[in-house]
Amino acid sequence: MHGTKARPSAAPSQRSRPGLGLAMRFALREMRGGLKGFYVFIACIALGVAAISGVASVSRALVEGISAEGTTILGGDMSFRLIHRQADADEQAFLDDLGQVSRIATLRAMARVPDTGEQTLVELKAVDGAFPLYGTMELASGASLADALALRDGHHGAVVEPELLVRLGLAVGDTFRLGRAELAITDTIATEPDRLSDGVNFGPRITISDAALEETGLVQPGSLVRWIYRIRLPQGTTTDEIATLEEEAKAAFPRAGWRIQSRAEAAPGLQRNIGRLAQFLTLVGLTALVVGGVGVANAVRSYLDAKRPVIATLRCVGAEGGFVFRVYLMQIAVLASVGIVIGLVLGALIPLAAAGALAGILPVHAVAGIYPAELGLGALYGGLTALAFALWPLGRAHDVAPRLLFRDDVSGEAKRPRLAYVIATVATVTLLAGLAVVLAGDLRISLTYVGATLVVFALLALIARLIMALARRAPRPRGTELRLAIGNIHRPGALTPSVVLSLGLGLSLLVTLALIDGNLRRELGQSIAAQAPSFFFLDVQQNEREAFDALLAREAPEASIDGAPMLRGRISAVNGVPADQLTPSEGGAWVLRGDRGITYAAQKPENAVLTEGTWWPADHSGTPLVSFEADAGADLGLKVGDTVTVNVLGREITAEIANFRRVEWESLAINFVMVFSPNTFAGAPHTHLRTLTYPDGGSDEREFALLKTLSSEFPTVTAVRVKDAIEQVNDLVAQLAWAIRAAASITLVASVLVLAGALAAGHRHRTYDAVILKTLGATRARLIAAFALEYTILGLVTAAFAVGAGTLAASFVLTRVMDTGFTFLPATAVGAAVAALVLTVGLGLIGTWRVLGRKPAPVLRNL
Repeated sequence: MHGTKARPSAAPSQRSRPGLGLAMRFALREMRGGLKGFYVFIACIALGVAAISGVASVSRALVEGISAEGTTILGGDMSFRLIHRQADADEQAFLDDLGQVSRIATLRAMARVPDTGEQTLVELKAVDGAFPLYGTMELASGASLADALALRDGHHGAVVEPELLVRLGLAVGDTFRLGRAELAITDTIATEPDRLSDGVNFGPRITISDAALEETGLVQPGSLVRWIYRIRLPQGTTTDEIATLEEEAKAAFPRAGWRIQSRAEAAPGLQRNIGRLAQFLTLVGLTALVVGGVGVANAVRSYLDAKRPVIATLRCVGAEGGFVFRVYLMQIAVLASVGIVIGLVLGALIPLAAAGALAGILPVHAVAGIYPAELGLGALYGGLTALAFALWPLGRAHDVAPRLLFRDDVSGEAKRPRLAYVIATVATVTLLAGLAVVLAGDLRISLTYVGATLVVFALLALIARLIMALARRAPRPRGTELRLAIGNIHRPGALTPSVVLSLGLGLSLLVTLALIDGNLRRELGQSIAAQAPSFFFLDVQQNEREAFDALLAREAPEASIDGAPMLRGRISAVNGVPADQLTPSEGGAWVLRGDRGITYAAQKPENAVLTEGTWWPADHSGTPLVSFEADAGADLGLKVGDTVTVNVLGREITAEIANFRRVEWESLAINFVMVFSPNTFAGAPHTHLRTLTYPDGGSDEREFALLKTLSSEFPTVTAVRVKDAIEQVNDLVAQLAWAIRAAASITLVASVLVLAGALAAGHRHRTYDAVILKTLGATRARLIAAFALEYTILGLVTAAFAVGAGTLAASFVLTRVMDTGFTFLPATAVGAAVAALVLTVGLGLIGTWRVLGRKPAPVLRNL
């Protein structure tokens, strides 16, 4: 018209696709209806993120606390630790040139009350007038330490932990004996600034002056005494300058054998343990997040199932599947962000709460604060988990057919999404697993965890399918309720996969932890206690050995007595390479850390089994030889013929490895990593170690009577009652178990949330079933019975899997990682079954009761 031609319409391929902005507008408009159906989704993400970011933040807060109080914890800017001997004149002069020096001696001894016969093992610390260089030793009365330790009325003063007063039945002002000296208790210790650097304690602390230590007679040639020299450097000395001073000390005295620490590494053992515990708890938190991922998938699937008419409408007006995917992906991203933010807030608050809770447990103050990197880790894990579990159901929304707008579909048949979404899901899961492996710290543990999680998920999915297949092929029961229950298990859109997945992983973790805890307690309380000696006797002097053995034979003729020479030394080099330049595996690093107990023997110990090499002749007089513990040697990469250099009493001694032997550490018998040929330490001052074992385990009366006799005749010998030591270890295990159970409970909470969400997601199909069955004459009681039977079957099968998987996992950890025995504990299996039944049946019936209350008419109109 008017000579113009109509412009042809653009080809479909040339039309501009809706952008992300339009998809976001659609997503936000559709979310105006609220968060109904997504509360479980948000809770699962928040719970997992809070667990991971909270654990990481608490670990960081503790490490920051150690770093901030480094000088106080160490007791100085630098520390030089020697075993068996004091610094010689040249070494002392070198230390004096560095700055102000404080000398401390630590050892174990027996404190006793002659009048009552009460006695106990104590941790003894002898200090000089310069102690403490940093911090304050606070006493209960507020008095000064110097006044409390002063000599009065012929007695040196001693300040003690309150626990000692309880054990010995004493009060401030009373006297007790320590070695050959009688000391007066002048006060109790309120706080000790350097307590954390003293390591594990097996008894209450006693602090005395160095003059009082000399009077006790406990320091003899070869006595197990650690001499610690702490240095207060000039103000302003930097960390780099301290490192230079450390190198100068090593160069000036290469054979001193001292262990040098700086304020930057005030408590390395505690930092390692905090890191390991944080790693474990992070993996537990990640398990909770993965369990929550099942809830994410259920929530997304249920939400999209309800939105299929909306999606069908969008498809009818020309929306492509990709646009639909982007709309609902943005909604999921917004909801996941809400869960992540809630989790981060909770994770940021956890260190604040933990700081107060840990104040009475750990002798270090956690530096409570906001740690962005640790919070970011939780957010990253949360985001990837939400994406990994949401992609699959979102991918299905891509192909929702427009015909669903005109007729509802209750078949519940699940179709696999397009290949692109399958690849995206696999890639996201791989990224999540890789992140867990890289950031977990211990490669072996993290790989085992990721592999076990994937295997358990695959097995749970397989078991769910197997249950459905068996239910489908099962003979048709005569009872209506059981027939309905079995039909519900295998029907299209059944709850079986969701229930098995959501409950199976959490219960498997709980069974694993419960079995590990139970086996460790059993090992400590029964197996080890039954094999272990009744006593260890330390610091038996060479000139007292025969008399001491004679007394043991006289007082305990039915007991067996074993003994060995006892020295302490540090591995300073392996095959000529300095120990601090070696990079052993984590399993072998402990051998190079600190000093080790060593001995010599002409004959192979009776409880040792050679795995490689041969024992030396009894009269060997050539090159010093050493027998090395097999597992430790393998971890260090050693072989027969290699050389090991140890520093003993300030002397460097190099020995050739003659053989490897297997040691049963769990027996608590006399065992050493290294046993040398007798000619190695010819003429070296040393003490002897003795053990005494009653054939029937010994009664408290006999053991206390023997202690009373020994302490009066050999006051400088230290007796360690093994029952007391095992009890302390049990208490430590119990404290760790509570922490682990608390963390594992997060996984159980996540499982419950996911299970509740899975049941809620199936309410739509349950409503159709209930309405039709009620229309055909079914009573509410019959329907409840059918649903209860369904949930009972699913709960029992899930519990059986959890018991099996948990047993295998616990057995692997105990036998392969902890190198101890494993025993199946039936009570744990019963507990898991009961928990599974209560959760599935209880939550299922709660939701079913609401379904049964729906009116038939509104539902039937839409069929």
